[in-house]
Amino acid sequence: MKNIVLIGMPGTGKSVVGQALAERLGYTFVDVDDLIVEAAGAETLAEVLRGRGLNGFLRLEGQVGESLDVENTVIATGGSMVLSEGAMAHLKKNGVAIWLETPFSQISQRMPEDLMDRGIAAPADTPLRQIYEERRPLYAQYADLIVASRDGEDDTARQVEEVMRTVGLSLDTAV
Repeated sequence: MKNIVLIGMPGTGKSVVGQALAERLGYTFVDVDDLIVEAAGAETLAEVLRGRGLNGFLRLEGQVGESLDVENTVIATGGSMVLSEGAMAHLKKNGVAIWLETPFSQISQRMPEDLMDRGIAAPADTPLRQIYEERRPLYAQYADLIVASRDGEDDTARQVEEVMRTVGLSLDTAV
């Protein structure tokens, strides 16, 4: 069966929804942010960003995405994974990319004042709105399905599952 690759802005709930979805489907769950931190030998994404700089972080994120080799897994990508064409192509080979589309107003409420503290890969002092506007077309480009992210991870997980079934990607046919 194919993997489910969750994409979207930081703060859309990819990790929490991914865990709930994996549990519902009997899939494994992988958070790419955790793999990046582990690969860098760091404790947080912010530490990786500060230590490697933006380009070094994005390079590492792309390498992690390109080397991920799993099956029957819900993958929560980092919000900037869509900046790596190679990683996205690799993840989509054996996966259905689902964009958890979340209104900017909700994302901005969930983000701290200092985006670096959250480990958001963007040039220093870039407003969150600008990051959002720059990435939206990439999320749309890579998304096989778009699901409006709701408050409540189980509701969103159920909605992802329903959308998959509606378009013929039920668990039995997701090959």
